[in-house]
Amino acid sequence: MNRREALKNLTLSFGYVVAAPSILSIMSSCKSDVVTWIPVFLSENEKYMVTHLVDIILPASSVIGALDVNVPEFLDMMYLEIETKLKKEQFKKGAAFFSESFEKKYGKEILKGSKNEIKSLFAEYFDVSKEKEASILKEQRLKETEVKEGGKSNYLLYKFLFSVRYYTLFGYYSSEKVGKEVLNYDPVPGVYHGCLPLDDIGNAWSL
Repeated sequence: MNRREALKNLTLSFGYVVAAPSILSIMSSCKSDVVTWIPVFLSENEKYMVTHLVDIILPASSVIGALDVNVPEFLDMMYLEIETKLKKEQFKKGAAFFSESFEKKYGKEILKGSKNEIKSLFAEYFDVSKEKEASILKEQRLKETEVKEGGKSNYLLYKFLFSVRYYTLFGYYSSEKVGKEVLNYDPVPGVYHGCLPLDDIGNAWSL
């Protein structure tokens, strides 16, 4: 199974959220200029990080990528309109820790960093042993107040990265363009066929 197919399968476990019409309209619009769009929740630093991370997680290949369906703008609006105050605060703190980590690694502010440099740093946080991965996931299930003081920066940094990854996948597969061009799409469902082999079904269905 290739990476793109694995990501498609993740959509099966996604729940639903109630999004404002302005958010949904972002997902059905054409690709915007990632340089000139003005964020409503993200700072300029955060916009720069999120835009590159989204492109790293789901780049364009033989099919459209996350930037082609405005996923950074989607994340920006979701945090403004939907997310809780606590998650907003954790996102901001985690983004700041990621930015500090970049500056320590490369000796410059993240706004001057390249996509490849951000990709390299991002990979460091996910290229870990199975034991370390299990430890990270276990810690992520804790409340912030339950995390030891010395580990809070790492806890919040992963909160930020996991959130970007989640909204990249959620926003991508919620878009009309992906629903019609990447996933299986049939606006007028036909006859029901039960007990089919999984290999015969193909991509996940958007409708």
